[in-house]
Amino acid sequence: MLADLDGVVYAGPHAIPGATEALDRLQGEGKSLAYVTNNASRSSEQVAAHLRELGAPATADQVFGSALAGAELLAGQVAPASTVLVVGSDTLADAVRAQGLVVVDSAEDGPDAVIQGFSPTLGWKDLAEAAYAVAAGAVWVATNTDMSIPQERGIAPGNGTLVAAVTAATGMEPLVAGKPGAVLFSTAARHSGVDHALVVGDRLDTDILGGNRAGMATALVLTGVDTPRTALAAPVDQRPTYLIPTLGALYEEYPSVAQDGATYSAGAATATVRETVISVSGREDDVDSWRAACAAWWAAHPSTAPRSAPEVRFADA
Repeated sequence: MLADLDGVVYAGPHAIPGATEALDRLQGEGKSLAYVTNNASRSSEQVAAHLRELGAPATADQVFGSALAGAELLAGQVAPASTVLVVGSDTLADAVRAQGLVVVDSAEDGPDAVIQGFSPTLGWKDLAEAAYAVAAGAVWVATNTDMSIPQERGIAPGNGTLVAAVTAATGMEPLVAGKPGAVLFSTAARHSGVDHALVVGDRLDTDILGGNRAGMATALVLTGVDTPRTALAAPVDQRPTYLIPTLGALYEEYPSVAQDGATYSAGAATATVRETVISVSGREDDVDSWRAACAAWWAAHPSTAPRSAPEVRFADA
């Protein structure tokens, strides 16, 4: 299994209930486990140490982050020993140096490139330096473009919002490493020695899209950013294979989705589509109701998702 972190294993400093127990059981059964994250602010060992503190099984070689992916992408765009303005964490700067590149502190140094990753300490001056360098012609790489990140107190701005600020100032777009590209997933699967992996994430536009692009099965877990309603209306390439309420649900029997004419069922719930309305026999707070609704809606629109989300009407079974 390739698991995302924020919104899947933890939110802020605390583990999501049941998550670490599920991961510990998974590894105890001999299943291959890796963590794939767009977070570029911490090293693999720091991430693994945090996971162990929360009670999850983790070693540094099980953690695959976007700092490495971003640094490798950047190294392929510039000459050896090129100068790079790092707008992000010390971990990102170390990853850049490991590629044989030279880190500089300011746009006044005339950097050949800019790499931008998330750090909670970034401020206006950092974004301004990035904008000055990008506008002057520097190659620009972003480790990821997540617009938000789940925190203990709610949803907070992610690296994508900071990247968008530089885009707004310069009119330029960066090269992007990390999710939703397929490279992070295929690299993690290869190093883990697995041919068939399940990607578990809380975001449709990064975890699920990236896993789908890598040709892997995907499961949207409903403990982070996205919800059953956003999954229902998702673009075709962001539709998950599975919909699960928490990581602990990995150990619950997943209902087969059955079709009977125009009716789709999951567990005791059924759903039918009539134009832009989905009629569901089941409770709104039952994930099986949403599994049936997704099956019916996606079957009605297999190639293109309508621009407007459907109306969902529930009738308790």
